[in-house]
Amino acid sequence: MNENGTNKTREIDLSRLLSAILARAWMVAATSVVCAILVFLFTILFVTPQYKASARFYVNNNSVSLGSASLSITANDLNTSRGLVESYLVILDSRETLNAVIDYSGVNRSYGSVRQMISASAVNETEIFEVVVTSPHPEEAETLANAIAYILPKRIDSIIEGTSAKIVDAAVLPVNPSSPNVTSNTIIGFLLGLVMSVGLIVLKEIFDVTIRDAEDVAMISKLPILAAVPDMMESSKGSYYYSSDKKRKKRTKVLQDADLVGDDIPFAATEAYKLLRTKVQFSFADDNNCHIIGVSSALSGEGKSTTSVNLAYALAQLHKNVLLVDCDLRRPSVATKLKIHQDHGLSGYLTRQSSIEQVVQECRMKHNVVFTVVPAGKVPPNPTELLNSARMHRFMEQFAKHFDYVILDLPPVEEVSDALVAAKLADGVLLAVRQDYCNRIALEDTIQQFEFVQGRILGLVMTCTKDHMVGYGKSYYKRYYRRYGSKYRYYGYKYAHSYARSYEQSHNENKAKTE
Repeated sequence: MNENGTNKTREIDLSRLLSAILARAWMVAATSVVCAILVFLFTILFVTPQYKASARFYVNNNSVSLGSASLSITANDLNTSRGLVESYLVILDSRETLNAVIDYSGVNRSYGSVRQMISASAVNETEIFEVVVTSPHPEEAETLANAIAYILPKRIDSIIEGTSAKIVDAAVLPVNPSSPNVTSNTIIGFLLGLVMSVGLIVLKEIFDVTIRDAEDVAMISKLPILAAVPDMMESSKGSYYYSSDKKRKKRTKVLQDADLVGDDIPFAATEAYKLLRTKVQFSFADDNNCHIIGVSSALSGEGKSTTSVNLAYALAQLHKNVLLVDCDLRRPSVATKLKIHQDHGLSGYLTRQSSIEQVVQECRMKHNVVFTVVPAGKVPPNPTELLNSARMHRFMEQFAKHFDYVILDLPPVEEVSDALVAAKLADGVLLAVRQDYCNRIALEDTIQQFEFVQGRILGLVMTCTKDHMVGYGKSYYKRYYRRYGSKYRYYGYKYAHSYARSYEQSHNENKAKTE
């Protein structure tokens, strides 16, 4: 529902439908070819060929003649002859006529069977009519057609006086089948596959609720999209970017969780997290107090933990004292991404099995970027109760006095209620939304749940974007990286040692003040 209480509607974007069809052009082509082949084989193997033999008759309503002189035929006579064609066709369709045809031809068929094989009509609305016999056997078709040519004029003479029907063309043995038309059927099969595949794509596009771009997000909420992080797994395959050494490397191995954190990620992803860092800082007016930021998502697998870790890393690059707490006690992943010990963590401290010194670990990354981490610890049986405990509140109050930022890696909202409980401890929440993965229904429900518990949502972080849905297009990012990315990395390595020494000195001074 929108602000006025009416249902939201989505306009069908024809350009988007066309893009979806072009993106699946290979599927459309393959389906069309397969349907054409199936129809071709079915026609060849299972459809019985049919042969047609025909005889033509001329209708005359004036049979009176005197010797060699015939009476003149007027236009009125011709019109009458055309009207007689309908009568002749009724005579042909009669049981007595067709039984006589069967007896004369000697075919072993019943009256009903022969009747279905015969069709007759006037030729171009003239006084000439044509009788066509269709049969799977060419000899049978010719025999029946010629039998009709012999029997029908006699039956007409005996029934309608003063008229006659004369043979114009006798039946001949058909050489080629009249049906099926293999070429025509194959083309129809191809077009049928084309229409079916395109129709399925269009229907899927219309009824698909997956979030694919900023327009889908705007349908749900007016929350801002703070950053769009490209798919780092995809961008690393076959592409070049600078790693921690000074040589350009090509990544050929499959990236692990630890490879998606810090300074070794692709340049576009690094800039996206720096943009997120800047916007997060602008989200808080008071810079003197500690800011607690929760990071969650609607569904699992949307990159919330990767976002949490990289946001903590980006803030630590600015000489900020950052604490990263893994509050996902059911499926923790921060320790794996940062390669730290998981034995003692938040669950151990909340259950009084670990001391504060055991759960707090210092994570030192490349270029002497340092921040503090509290892993989740062992999976407890009651994570919701632990996160909502008074000991958890005291834990947050204690650490808020010593850090500039506290990042809480929260569980997904749609799976468990832990995130809503822990969100009460945060000053603001970031929602990670994975492109082509999360759906509008789940995201809308997540936003509503945070609003219900009066949680402040700072904005959305789009993850695993394939077309850089926020900002410029993919080609722009490629040009930008080629022109400026390598230069920025060069200067970063050039001044890395001096930056590391100054940061180390500042960190030690702040640590001494804390102690």
